[in-house]
This record gives sequence, structure tokens and C-alpha cells, in this order.
Amino acid sequence: MDRIHIKQGRVVDPANEIDRIGSVYIAEGKIVSVINAPADFTADIVIDASSQIVCPGFIDLSVRLREPGQSRKATFKSETLAAASAGVTSMCLQPDTKPVIDTAAVAELIKELADKAGYPQIYPIAALTQKLEGNELSSMLALKEAGCIAVGNANQPIRNLLILRRAMEYAASHDLLLMFRPNDYWLGNNGCAHEGAVATRYGLPSIPDAAETIALDQCLELAELTRCRVHFGQISCKRSVIKIHQANKYGLNVSADVAIHQLHLTENDIKPFDSAYHVLPPLRTEADKQYLRQGLAGGTITSICSDHQPHDIDAKLGAFPETEPGVSSLETLLPLTLKLVAQHAITLEQGIAALSQHPARILKLPRGALTPGFSADVCIFDPELDWQVNGANWLSRGINTPFWNQSLKGRVTYALQAGKCIFSLQAS
Repeated sequence: MDRIHIKQGRVVDPANEIDRIGSVYIAEGKIVSVINAPADFTADIVIDASSQIVCPGFIDLSVRLREPGQSRKATFKSETLAAASAGVTSMCLQPDTKPVIDTAAVAELIKELADKAGYPQIYPIAALTQKLEGNELSSMLALKEAGCIAVGNANQPIRNLLILRRAMEYAASHDLLLMFRPNDYWLGNNGCAHEGAVATRYGLPSIPDAAETIALDQCLELAELTRCRVHFGQISCKRSVIKIHQANKYGLNVSADVAIHQLHLTENDIKPFDSAYHVLPPLRTEADKQYLRQGLAGGTITSICSDHQPHDIDAKLGAFPETEPGVSSLETLLPLTLKLVAQHAITLEQGIAALSQHPARILKLPRGALTPGFSADVCIFDPELDWQVNGANWLSRGINTPFWNQSLKGRVTYALQAGKCIFSLQAS
């Protein structure tokens, strides 16, 4: 493999408390040294990162790639290229593929598709229950042995709390992380917008924040009972942040992430006939958004995810409540995080840590840092580069984003995965 010298960049590595101008040295797909040149190192490739930031590759805790089963919407090939262009070098794939990731054979199929796409660092999340139906437990140990990094039920309800308890006991006994998106399906009542003034004004079926907080409360109680490691995915409201903060304070082994669009958009941004704003959980109030930002800055929420969900045009046609929820969001992950920094909601180090160091810690992966010996997953980006979200710059097959035609600042110029260049802006 090529020996790579990345020179003159601003190296930001929160895990190792590095923030200074310098070099990164890579050989045999691993980090050899940071700042200090190793003895007798001769580079095959030199990347000049002057005026750019060099940091660990990003780890996305929640994506859908639409394969297997929905290749009309997107493919591993299209979405991994979009991920690479966003500096994302590792991704967790939600289990609601078709077929569901509830057998070792499907987990192995995911690995084959990832290898074929030239992007092996896709980590499947195993279905917590068979077919995600919430009735019978999946074979979690076999799925772990087949390469699944965690278990979860995606957005599907578990109809019986006893089943959730047994699942958490099973997961805890095999040191499996439960990735849980808190939502009481029945309180949600097939809604599409936050229960508030905007939903009332436009007559949209609504979802109260209690649908999230009640489900979260139940899971926290069971986490204390079973000692299961739980990661709460894509939380959306103030009261969830408060409850997770209290749980951490009292010693529960829980963590949380937030989808990047929840940190920028609220119910007031919704255009009632524009299904790009139809997401689950729904966009909530300005107060909720500000509390999510405070939770991120204060460490209650440790990670940011894209919650990438590409759709074809048909899925987003029709009346707002009838369309499929979700945003194509890999490519806006970095610039929207940098926008939080520009707005002084978080620091640059906190933003990079939320995309790399903290997800790696949650998943117990030896990644997310520029530590010598670690896999050389590296992102190089220009924080001042302006670009427009449009067909000329967009790589995902899904164009369902509320940021279409908007100008954003911050673009990845190089992405390396295990020492292999998987994206170069010059070559794209």
C-alpha cells in the first residue's frame, strides 16, 4: 500500500487533544505518526493540506443505503460515494433492509455488497426481533458473530415490554449495544409533524413529544433493570435531553445522538406542500432545537448522525402526510456541523469529536482518532470552501433534502479509508 504524507494541514484530533499545524504519516493502511516525522519515512504520495483541516474520518451511526431490496431508490455504489465525499469512512446500516437483517445470511450479504462497492467499513445493525415485527427475538449472538455491531428495531415498535426486557437481557449477556429510537408507535398515531401550532394550522396529523419521552422512559427503566448498554438514536426534544442527562448522572450506561437536520430546522421551517421536510422524528419547536444544541455542547448528546434516507421521486410525491419520511443527508453532514461552529453553538473540536471520537467509543471501534497503529481513516476538508447543493455537486441518488439549491460552506477535499483514497475533490 502507498505510504502517504499529509503535510501542512491543521491537524484536529480531539481523542488525542491535538490541534496544531503539522503532518500525518500513513503506511500499510495505518497511522504511523502525527506531527513528528518517523525515521526513514519516504512517501509515495504527498498531499498538501495547507489552509485545510485534517481530522479522523467520520463515523455515521444511522444510514439507509436502500440495498438490498430498494435499489430503485439508491445503491451501495451511489451512497458510499456520497459518504466518501462527505468524509464519512464508517457507517452503521439500519436493519430495515429488504430482507431484514435478522439472519447471518443477510448480514453476510451486506458485507459482500460493501466489498463490491469498495467500501468495506459498513457495519450492519442486527434486527432486535425477527422481521422487526416486535414479537420474537432474533438470534442476536449468531448475528454478532456474522459481523453485526449492535442490535435495534429501526423505527418499528416492540409491542410488548416483556419482549423488550428479554431482548435487553439477551443483548447485555453478550455485550451487545442496543440502538434504540424512542417512539411510542400508538401515541405517534401515524403522524407526520410535531403536535403544535404548525400542525394545527395546516391540518397535519401530529406526533406529541410524549411519544418519544414515554418510550425513552420505559427503555431507561429496563436499562437499569437489565444493565444493557443503550444508545438512543435521533432524539428530537428538550425533555429527552433532560432525561438522558439525569440517567447519565445516576450511572446508567446510556448515550445519545441527534440527526444533523434537527439542530438546524424546526416546525416553523416546514413548507406544508414540500415533503423534503417530512422526517421522523418530526421537526419540533425552536426551544427543542436550542436544547438539543445545548445538550450537544454540554456532552449529554455525544454524537451527530446524518440519519441518511435517500428516496426516489415517487416516494416524495403526493400530500405531505402520504409521503415517505426521511432526508438524504450524508453530503450536508459536514457543512451543517461547521455551521453550528460558525453560530457558536459548539466548538470545532466538539463538532469533529461528535462525528468521529464519540461514535467510535459508543461502538467500541478502534477508529475515530489519529492514533498511531489505528486504521488510517482520515478526512481532509476546506472549511471556507463555498458550494451549492445542486445536481452538479450531489452524488447521492436521493435528492430529497430541504437544503436543495442552498449555498453551504465547508467541503471535503480528500477522504482516506484504511489508507486508501476513496474520494478526491480534484478527481470528482
